[in-house]
Amino acid sequence: MNHVELRRGAYADSVTLLQVSRAVQGVEGVAAAQVAMATGLNIEVLTEMGFEVPAEATPNDMVVAVRLAEGGTLEAALAGVERALSESSRRESGPTEEAPPRTTAAALRRTADAIALVSVPGANAFVEAMDAVESGHDVMVFSDNVPVEQEVALKRAAAGQGLLVMGPDCGTAVIGGLGLGFANVVQPGPVGLVAASGTGCQQVLALLDHAGVGVTHALGVGGRDLSAEVGGLATREALRRLDADASVELIVLVSKPPAPEVETEVAALAVSLGTPVQLALLGAGHPDLTEATEAVLTRLGRDVPAWPVSGSAGQPAGGGRLRGLFVGGTMASEARIIATELLGPQRTDGHTFVDFGDDQYTTGRAHPMIDPTLRLEHLARAAADPDTAVLLLDVVLGHGAEPDPAALLAPALSGVRQPVVVAVVGTAADPQGLDRQVRALADAGAEVHLSNARATRRAVEIIGELS
Repeated sequence: MNHVELRRGAYADSVTLLQVSRAVQGVEGVAAAQVAMATGLNIEVLTEMGFEVPAEATPNDMVVAVRLAEGGTLEAALAGVERALSESSRRESGPTEEAPPRTTAAALRRTADAIALVSVPGANAFVEAMDAVESGHDVMVFSDNVPVEQEVALKRAAAGQGLLVMGPDCGTAVIGGLGLGFANVVQPGPVGLVAASGTGCQQVLALLDHAGVGVTHALGVGGRDLSAEVGGLATREALRRLDADASVELIVLVSKPPAPEVETEVAALAVSLGTPVQLALLGAGHPDLTEATEAVLTRLGRDVPAWPVSGSAGQPAGGGRLRGLFVGGTMASEARIIATELLGPQRTDGHTFVDFGDDQYTTGRAHPMIDPTLRLEHLARAAADPDTAVLLLDVVLGHGAEPDPAALLAPALSGVRQPVVVAVVGTAADPQGLDRQVRALADAGAEVHLSNARATRRAVEIIGELS
């Protein structure tokens, strides 16, 4: 029995609703449950799950969809929904003796040196972030789906005051050793990062940590900052700040492929600084992030370690296509660039590299580093496709990421007939347990790398074995 109801005007954020859905799925007699805002993507997912969502549903409505198993009762299932929503509300509010501030500016007046962290739907992020800037504070905008023209306006306003806007869509930052967003747990050290790439930043953090090198600051600036539209506004401020910090011996600038004219301007600024800068900018003809990290280690006079590999992907059984399913946009970009360079542009037709963290997949849904549901569904489809020769995935650990990614991914991989190569990006101190995650995925049959670039090269090598 399926039950679908609309709750008009009801709202909870995507992370809360993910937790509610999981709680309801644990109710005895419930075969499947999804509680979500009625965005286009969520309606598509619900439809694929076999639920019929009323046509009048809008993104401002909450959908409660429950499938009962034999012996289950609707009353118990809906009681589970109410209980989970009520518990999440209590966790969010908590006891307080002071009236909560009604605006971002009012909150910032209570703490002189605070950084504002904005994590609201993208349509509302600009107002809150500008409130912080106009109050004279730096701001980290975790929200995605923010129009680029709003990003430019926000960063221009900040530049006029010598403030830093990290984001929009800034998932990772480390400020004086304190991790924000999805940041990995790292030791303090001589390196400072400026990153127009969240998971790219995390890849460098993970590799440096494995090599025994710490990071004091990692200033995320948002994936579009080095685009022609934004022009590196936040990158310039972040570089100047790290240059002024005596504890930073080497700056690393990490980015997805930047606009050529912005790359030229930022590279000229980097040369003018007193602190040396290592560029780690993805793109055709550029080093990958592992190679760039190796250059960082060489400049610091450190040994380059062997990057760890666990398990073996085995031999391909047929097909001919590489299927890359990523939670990290930079991991997907790096894999696509490497595969194109190794196979040649003509031979990359038919291979796919999907970034499930892209805006089109996250409207009204938690990021795939938090909610793996969408990628797991696509993994099952790719594994069932006879054209699929090898599967390439990433798992990104860190503070705000899924607490145990392997708990759901490993069982899904154990039944896959194709070779599977996985890059697990994380540090030894991450809360998920790097070694535990790697071991679980390797036991499920995957070949697990710390380096996304090495994982990609291995996947392409497997494709070559079919020739």
